[in-house]
Amino acid sequence: MQPPSSLGRDAAGLESSRSGGTLRVIGFAELDATNSALFRDQTRAALTEGQDCLEVDLSRTRFVDSSGLGALIALYKTMCARNGKLRILHPTEAVQQMFELTRMQRLFEISN
Repeated sequence: MQPPSSLGRDAAGLESSRSGGTLRVIGFAELDATNSALFRDQTRAALTEGQDCLEVDLSRTRFVDSSGLGALIALYKTMCARNGKLRILHPTEAVQQMFELTRMQRLFEISN
C-alpha cells in the first residue's frame, strides 16, 4: 500500500488525499443547496482510474440538507457504477442523526 499523499485543497476548497485505490475527501462545514452540486462534481472530478473506494470525512460537517444528502447518494451511485464503495467517516452527531432519520445508515457504510 502506498503512503497517503498529502492533504490537498483545490481552488474551490475541496480537501482530498489519495492512498492506493482510495480517495478521501473532507466535507464542507455545511453541505447544502448552496454547495452540494459543487461538492459532488469536484469529488467526481478528483476520482481517478483505479480508485475503487471513496471516503467522505464528515467530521467538520455540521449540517447536511436534502441537497447535500442527494450529493452523497449521487456519489454512492457513482462508486457503484465503478464497482467500488463509498464510506462515510466520522459524521458529527447532527449528521449522524440525519442519516438515522432518513435511514441512510442502511445505504452508506458509516465509520465513527
